[in-house]
Amino acid sequence: MSRKGNCWDNAPMERFFLNLKMESIWRRDYTNHREAKAAISHYIVNFYNSKRLHSTLGYLSSSHFKSQMTVNQP
Repeated sequence: MSRKGNCWDNAPMERFFLNLKMESIWRRDYTNHREAKAAISHYIVNFYNSKRLHSTLGYLSSSHFKSQMTVNQP
């Protein structure tokens, strides 16, 4: 868990939220809370985990990396 006053402990989540804002939220205006919630959910499930390439995962999507790890398990 993050130590109080240490911003580096939370860096991965801070980066995720920055990506979410830059790639989804700031690109459009939402008419209501439900529409915003649906768009954020769609971004995470259908783009961030399924299609977006992550440099720390060898430029694979999260879901592809997970399926590779499952296949490689004994």
